[in-house]
Amino acid sequence: MRFKRPITFRRLFNYFLGGLLISLPIAGTAYVIISAFQLLDNLIDTQYFFGLSVPGLGVLLVLSFITFIGFIGEGLLTKPILDFFDHLLEKTPGVKVIYSMIKDFIEAFVGDKKKFTEGVAVEMTNGIYKLGFVTSKDLSAIELDGLVAVYFPHSYNFSGNLFLVPKDRIKPLKGNSSELMKFIVSGGVTDPEAMRKPIKNEENPS
Repeated sequence: MRFKRPITFRRLFNYFLGGLLISLPIAGTAYVIISAFQLLDNLIDTQYFFGLSVPGLGVLLVLSFITFIGFIGEGLLTKPILDFFDHLLEKTPGVKVIYSMIKDFIEAFVGDKKKFTEGVAVEMTNGIYKLGFVTSKDLSAIELDGLVAVYFPHSYNFSGNLFLVPKDRIKPLKGNSSELMKFIVSGGVTDPEAMRKPIKNEENPS
C-alpha cells in the first residue's frame, strides 16, 4: 500500500481527531444505554426468584411491572384507591416534601402536566438573550404579579437555574421544544434549524 503524501505527525493527529469524532458519540451512546440496561436489570435478582440469571430478564420484568401499574392506574376501580394513597403521601409530614418534589419533577417531563414545552428567549441585559422554558405563568399566589417562572438549563449538564422574569422581557419561541432543550444543553453547537421540526404529538397527530 503506497501513500501519495508522507504521513506526518500533523496528518496522524488529524486522523486521531477524526477517529474521536466518529468513535466518541457511538461509545458514549452505548455506555449510557448499557448502564441504564444494567441498572434496570439489577433491580430484580432473577437468580434469587427464578433460580437462574438471564441477562435482560430483570429489565423485562421492571418494564412490565411499570406498564401494569400504569394500566391499573387508569381503571375505574383502582384509580380512587391510588388517588387516596397519592393524597395520603402528599399530606404525610416529612414524606410529602420528597414525594411531591419527585412527582412534580416527573410530571414536568411526561403526562398532561409537562412543563418544558414553551421555549422562550429572555433579554438579560443590553440585547443579550438567554434561552429557557416557562414553567409557571401565574405567581399571584406568592404576590409576584407580572412575573413568570423561567427555567434555564445548563449546557453540558443535567441542571439549571430558576429565574422570575418580567413578562415584557420574554420573547416566545416557536418550534420543537425537545430540539430547543438539546440546543441549550449542547451549548448551541447543534443545528438551530432542527428546532423548526414540528412536534408530532401536538402539531402532527398523524
